[in-house]
Amino acid sequence: MLDFSLDGCQAALMQPRDPLRIGNASGFYGDRFSAVREMLEDGPLDVLTGDYLAELTMLILGRGRMKDPGAGYASAFVRQMEESLGLAVENGTKIVTNAGGLNPAGLAAKLRELAERLGLEVSIAHVEGDDLLPRAGEFGFGRTPYGPPLTSNAYLGAWGIVECLNAGADVVVTGRVTDASLVIGPAAAHFGWARDDWDALAGATVAGHVLECGPQATGGNYAFFAEEIYNVKALGFPLAEIHADGSSVITKHPGTGGVVSTGTVTAQLLYEIQGHRYLGPDVTTRFDSIELAQDGRDRVRISGVRGEAPPDSLKVCNNHLGGVRNEVVFVLTGLDLEAKEKFVREQFEASLQRRPQRLEWSLIGRPDPEATDEAGASALLRGCARDADPAVVGRPFSAAAIELALASYPGFHLTAPPGNGSPFGVYLPAYVPNTVVVHTAVLPDGSRREIEPSITWGGGAGGTPVEEPPGAEAEPPGPPGPARTVPLGRVAGARSGDKGGDGNIGVWVDSEERWRWLHRTLTVERLRELLPDIGDLAVERHAFPRLRALNFVIEGVLQEGVSASTKFDPQGKGLGEWLRSRPIDIPESLL
Repeated sequence: MLDFSLDGCQAALMQPRDPLRIGNASGFYGDRFSAVREMLEDGPLDVLTGDYLAELTMLILGRGRMKDPGAGYASAFVRQMEESLGLAVENGTKIVTNAGGLNPAGLAAKLRELAERLGLEVSIAHVEGDDLLPRAGEFGFGRTPYGPPLTSNAYLGAWGIVECLNAGADVVVTGRVTDASLVIGPAAAHFGWARDDWDALAGATVAGHVLECGPQATGGNYAFFAEEIYNVKALGFPLAEIHADGSSVITKHPGTGGVVSTGTVTAQLLYEIQGHRYLGPDVTTRFDSIELAQDGRDRVRISGVRGEAPPDSLKVCNNHLGGVRNEVVFVLTGLDLEAKEKFVREQFEASLQRRPQRLEWSLIGRPDPEATDEAGASALLRGCARDADPAVVGRPFSAAAIELALASYPGFHLTAPPGNGSPFGVYLPAYVPNTVVVHTAVLPDGSRREIEPSITWGGGAGGTPVEEPPGAEAEPPGPPGPARTVPLGRVAGARSGDKGGDGNIGVWVDSEERWRWLHRTLTVERLRELLPDIGDLAVERHAFPRLRALNFVIEGVLQEGVSASTKFDPQGKGLGEWLRSRPIDIPESLL
């Protein structure tokens, strides 16, 4: 397999293997435990990555570090390596992961202990410098209603990983780097890319974005699962065959579950993005330049990606402790649904000694008058509250619901007994100049190498220009003929998610005719009509003609992020499917 040792890397730069096979075995902390072993057993890989970090995960790790200063990393990864590190060494597969979380040095030390116990010769390095908590006061991160942050981490780029691999590391552990950096780093090390090889770096960024959420690229959470996913076999995790120019083929190991199609890859490309320019610490990637093509069964080629210089600032994930969140869920059965809902809401709110800072009600489902069981004849009324004071929304809050058990609407019951609630965090992003962050590679021999900041926007963005997508006024007339009112999902796929407190909905179609209709029809105004819950929140629309897709960014729809949100769907995962279910007039020629 691939040799990343110092001499081996120099030889590789002269005759680099093309393509470089990089797989992924984790899309979040809690993903399928066996995926690491499966990816190493089911086919050859040069590099195996694992993404364990999200904004919520950093909060969870931060709370763990409060109890144990030696914690702060993904402990499950150690157990995965106990099972699979020997297999990786035998295969010659490098491991690159952000499982280090808040304590990459601690995880690296733990892995060295594990390797020694297993009798394995493994070179382990780590990347640090993302943790800005000791400097939170310097950057003013504490000047918020929630006080100083619990965690504060800058999103580092890929060049620390490159240094570690060039120094011969078999395993590289990082803290908070961008998800795509786990792929950019090995590719840049292998092919010897320069810091301003914008197009190649952008191509690797796109491949990394596709891989980062694991089986979401192989049919997971996919709008057209009923047509394309034929059985319930565990979905395979994706891998990318990356070429020297940054182009790639997304695929999976033969015989694994799921499917890799232009549809599944498009869906993942639209996940949790914003506009045409995807900003990163190493490169600004033009998502409006991406071209996809089916390259055989379970193979999708990505090409044409253009890059520009990155911004001169780094994004920082700040998590603050916000207080306590709690909820009660009333079951409403049979007749008089509206009256029961109104009655119990007014009763419950009147019984509270202090009103929470936020209390949100959601009615879930509608009783079916033809239901053949009680569950089908019922709906759920959910009240979710949060407050800085545990006494307001802790056990007294949920106990107030129990006290109504014999004094409220007929058929009264709850889905759970009273509880104390759980702490919530507030995610507040910030930005700092990339020159003030000490990005450091700690090499296998213990030496430290500081990483220079990337070349950033100056006199020009650099890279190859990308032709801007046409405006709606440039589109040809829509197809003639009558229309039918059907759900949007009859012709369009969608995927949605969270960007902090914002939500994004990517919508795509599979033909040029449908694209012209979608681009002309699904405006911001029409989106507001279809999803009235958006209200007057600010919405941005971005068009991606090469993907036949639109992306909508809805500011503040998820409040202050997943941990703090009282919304029924705090991560916005179902927004896209709600949109697909909404009726809209579609020309019959497109159905």
